[in-house]
Amino acid sequence: MWRWLVRDWQWPAAALFSAVVLLALLPVFAAQATTALTLVFLQLPVYMIHQWEEHAGDRFRQYANRTIGGGREAPTPAATFVINSLGVWGVDLAALYLAWTVEAAAGLVAGYLAVVNAVLHIGPAVARREYNPGLVTAASLLLPAGGWCVWQVGWECGVLPHALGLAAAISVHVAVVGYVVGRLARLPKVVWRRVPSAGACTPGELPRRVVS
Repeated sequence: MWRWLVRDWQWPAAALFSAVVLLALLPVFAAQATTALTLVFLQLPVYMIHQWEEHAGDRFRQYANRTIGGGREAPTPAATFVINSLGVWGVDLAALYLAWTVEAAAGLVAGYLAVVNAVLHIGPAVARREYNPGLVTAASLLLPAGGWCVWQVGWECGVLPHALGLAAAISVHVAVVGYVVGRLARLPKVVWRRVPSAGACTPGELPRRVVS
C-alpha cells in the first residue's frame, strides 16, 4: 500500500476519489447533523480536492524544491505524504469527532486549517505574481469553505475557542516549515558556476550545477 500511495504517487488521486465519495454522502450526513457539524465534515473533502490540485504529478514538491530548496529536495515524497495525511486528514477527522462528541467549537481548527493554508497560497502568489500548485482551489474552495465553517461554528463562541483553533492550525503549518528548514540546513548547498563549454569553436560558458 505504501509503495502504491507514495512511491507510485497515487495518493493525490486517491484523495480526490475519497473526496467525491464523502461529498456524495454529505446530504445524508447533513440531514442528521447540525449546520455547524456539517461544515466541519465538509472541510475534509474540500481539502482533499485541494490536495489533488496541489500534489498531482508531484507539482508542489517540484515547485518547493525550486523556489525554497534552491534545487535541493526540501520535502521528501514520504514526508509530503505524512504531512498531508496526518497533518490534514488526521487533524480534520479529530476535529470532526471532537465537535461531535465534546463541543462544536472543537471543529474550529478544521476551518482555520483551511483558511491558514489558503492564505499561505494566495499571499506568495500575489507577492511573486505567479501561480503556485494549489492556488485555484485554495482561493475558490478552502478560503470560502473554511471561512464559512469558522463563522458558523464560532459565531456564538468566545475568543478562547477561536484563539485555540487558530493556534492549532498555525502550529501544524509551523511544524511543516520547521521540518523543511531543518532538512535544508542539513543538506549541502547547490552552487551554480559557469564553466567553459566543451567543444565550442569560440570561448563560451555554460552553467553547471555543483553540490558543495
